[in-house]
Amino acid sequence: MKIGIIGATGYGGAEIMRIMRTHPYAGECILYSSSDEGARYDAAYPHLVKLTDQHLQPIDLKKIANEIDFLFIAAPPGVSSRLTPQFDGYDIPIIDLSGDLRIQDPSVYEKWYKREAAPEHVLQKAVYGLSELNREDIKTAQYIANPGCFPTAVLLGLAPLVKSGSINESFVIIDAKTGVSGAGRKAAMGTHFSEVNDNFKIYKVNEHQHTPEIEQAVKQWDSAFKPITFSTHLVPMTRGIMATIYTELKDSMDAEQLQLVFSKFYKDSYFVRVRENGSFPATKEVYGSNFCDIGVTVDERTNRVTIVSVIDNLMKGAAGQAVQNFNIMNGWSETAGLEFTPIYP
Repeated sequence: MKIGIIGATGYGGAEIMRIMRTHPYAGECILYSSSDEGARYDAAYPHLVKLTDQHLQPIDLKKIANEIDFLFIAAPPGVSSRLTPQFDGYDIPIIDLSGDLRIQDPSVYEKWYKREAAPEHVLQKAVYGLSELNREDIKTAQYIANPGCFPTAVLLGLAPLVKSGSINESFVIIDAKTGVSGAGRKAAMGTHFSEVNDNFKIYKVNEHQHTPEIEQAVKQWDSAFKPITFSTHLVPMTRGIMATIYTELKDSMDAEQLQLVFSKFYKDSYFVRVRENGSFPATKEVYGSNFCDIGVTVDERTNRVTIVSVIDNLMKGAAGQAVQNFNIMNGWSETAGLEFTPIYP
């Protein structure tokens, strides 16, 4: 199988390339870039010297369609909404890592992303690729909207309680933190070393583009859900997301019962590890892996739940989940090519 990666010079594209090098079923990877076409890939990523001698190919749609069997689009928002419709006449499965295919209502996308949405017929064909929750739909999809990094951590943390109708639909507060790689590779003042180092800051207050993505999913699970409160913070580390989620139970439940709900819900999901009662995960414990680790407890005094969900934003939050979806679409084990032990320390 020949695999194409558009946006190969970004962090998400580079991670897909890293995974595919040792994937048991993947064949040749062809790398495409609009900004660095013709350049050697190991010039952009010197850690790949002697591991690849590929040159970046131009984005020529007809040529791409004739030389690949499967396509990952790991480009910034606005690229997939333009390119994916042009592949509509070809029988090529596409996984898009940007937000372009995630929001089903074009007007909502345009409000939050400040750009034109993909055509509605493309959006209607796209399946939301939250692997653990949408396996059956992913199996038969042509287009996959790979979830955002924050929504992956948040939705995996909320799903067991939302889908069982156990929590107050009007009270969900999400306090999320991310490493700097989530902002991508392009230089910017907000991610400059001297701005980030020894600093901790909130950003996109009440306007983060992942807000409607989270709300769209929880409302599909429980139509009574009200808008959420979602706050994001930048932490001076390279990788990792921690989402601390606060909500309220409808009925009383102790911490052991709550942990059992999560354990049963994810008993068949290899990449979701539910911690024992009283144990909470740290970002370092999933670093470089496709795991989502979750710890949960309840304050019996207030009947409020605290859920702590951690992922590597470039793996389970991007490339790792994309490859997990790639595996599901092709009928392989979800773990194929992804059985990385987290890097520690």
